[in-house]
Amino acid sequence: MTSLLTARDLAVGHGGKALIRGLDFRLPAGQVLCVLGPNGAGKTTLFRTLLGLIPPVAGEVTLDGAPLARLSRPQIAARLAHVPQALASPFAFTALDIVLMGAAARLGPFARPGRPETARAMAALDRLGIADLAPAEIARLSGGQRQLVLIARALAQDAAALVMDEPTASLDFANRRQVAQAIRQLAEAGRSIILSSHDPDHAAAVADQVLLVGREGALACGAVIDTMTEANLSRLYGISIRGQLSASGRLHFY
Repeated sequence: MTSLLTARDLAVGHGGKALIRGLDFRLPAGQVLCVLGPNGAGKTTLFRTLLGLIPPVAGEVTLDGAPLARLSRPQIAARLAHVPQALASPFAFTALDIVLMGAAARLGPFARPGRPETARAMAALDRLGIADLAPAEIARLSGGQRQLVLIARALAQDAAALVMDEPTASLDFANRRQVAQAIRQLAEAGRSIILSSHDPDHAAAVADQVLLVGREGALACGAVIDTMTEANLSRLYGISIRGQLSASGRLHFY
């Protein structure tokens, strides 16, 4: 199976000092990899490295088989889109305005989006079932709706892989469920998705693979059922954690 995003013996950090070492994973098309760990473990630093915003301390990231360090920003944007935790803007942007930013990502620095970009932005909103929100001011939308708009912006960028930094952080249960459903639908349609979370239940609900990252570094990586064991999670969070398999086959932790 071809891997779109790969990390080999990767170490990430700042100023040459590693926060996490020994990261190895492969993210094929149509799969979700959840980076699970407590706050402060370095998940955001890892994502900034995967996006090419900061260099790795050691090791290598490849994107569609090419070393990330050799790719230009437009080449990275053509393959990889970023979905941040939240959107804060002092301007009265509409949902369509926000998504157009993704659709126009491949244009030149002085080019303006035209009909093709607008059509792609509307198609991305429609794919997530929120086309009716296109004229709405982003500040007036719910947290879950704003997060779906950010996902639509990434889709409009037409990248094969999405990097999502805690996409359900600060959302209530209904909004978390809505965003989780959208993530699974995108993976089933062939997108590669890497996201971060500090919630084991969220990881178990959306992921195919899990990378456990604690303050002592990378602990384990693999399929959800093999990696999210009681022993691994107890070690990750420093407390006793128990797991339960529901009748539907879903893992829950307490």
